[in-house]
Formats: sequence, structure tokens, C-alpha cells
Amino acid sequence: MLLVDSDIERTAALQQRLRDISDATVVQAPAGSTLTAVVAAEAPDLVIVDMGRPDRDALDDLRRVGADNARPIVMFVDRDDRAFMEEAIAAGVSSYNVVGSAFPDVKPIVMAAVAIFRKFQKTTDDLKQAQTALMERETINRAKAAIMRKWRIDEPRAYGWLRKRAMDGNRRIADVAAEILVAVERGELK
Repeated sequence: MLLVDSDIERTAALQQRLRDISDATVVQAPAGSTLTAVVAAEAPDLVIVDMGRPDRDALDDLRRVGADNARPIVMFVDRDDRAFMEEAIAAGVSSYNVVGSAFPDVKPIVMAAVAIFRKFQKTTDDLKQAQTALMERETINRAKAAIMRKWRIDEPRAYGWLRKRAMDGNRRIADVAAEILVAVERGELK
């Protein structure tokens, strides 16, 4: 776990809470270091950000972490600010928590943040997979249409030709279709 906070007392209290619930290593981000550099160097399973006075500059660092090294992020703040909370969640924060002088039970917060992060990652991965499948399907359909026009054949025969060429070359049909489209653009489809 990576702990990011500039307040020494809050950091000590949070580190103690974390040690009470887990035998995981808690690493404090060195002063003056960037969050993205520390996350890249330490590769923590979880990032905990404790901000006495949250600011939007910190959200830029969190966005970069989310883009470069996505991790579950737990954020503790000392005041309720709905707009900032929404920005923090959009920046990649998995769990946004308003706390007073005493920290709440950290274990369920950390566990929930990890579960939410995993669910979000799965959804993101599923979406990317679906988008890729749709793009491949569109490429195949465009290649079939080009073959149908060029050779004046029907759709089943055009698809059969693409499938046979893919099988003969031990390749994916989407890759063969993409090559056909390049050949069409160059005027090389014969």
C-alpha cells in the first residue's frame, strides 16, 4: 500500500490503522516526489491519499496514475465537497471518504475500494473487448462489400473467400479483411 499525505500526524495514525488490519507493507511517498513516479517505482496494490485540504492539482496526478498505472485509490478528506468528490471519482478514486479528527474503520473502506476497482476494471476490459469486436466486424463487412463489388459475387461467397484465405494462412479473418481494405485503397485488389 502506498500512503500519500504531507501531514505527519495523520500519516502516523493512518499507518497504525493499516498495520492493525493487514500485514501488507505500507510505503510512505517521499516528500517532493510525484505520485506517478512513486506508483511506477513501488507498484503498490493500493494507493491511499489523505488530503487535509484537497485541491484540483492533486486530481491531475491521480488521473495520470489511472492512465499509466491504474490502481485502487482510497481518498480521505476533511470536508464534504460534492463537486470535488465527483471530480475525484472521475479521476480514478475508488473510495472517497470524509473523515473528522478520528479515522473510521479502514478495513471495510479498503476492501470496498479494491472490489469497486476490480469491477470497474472488468467493465472497462469488457467494453474494450466489445469495441474491438465491433471494429473487427465492421472491417470484415467492409472487406466483404469490396470483394462483392469487385468480383460480383454474393455475401456468402465473399465471406467464404475471406474465411478460406484466413484459414489457409493460419490467420484471423479480421486481419485478412484489413489487408483486403488496404489493397482496395491502393487499387491492388485483383
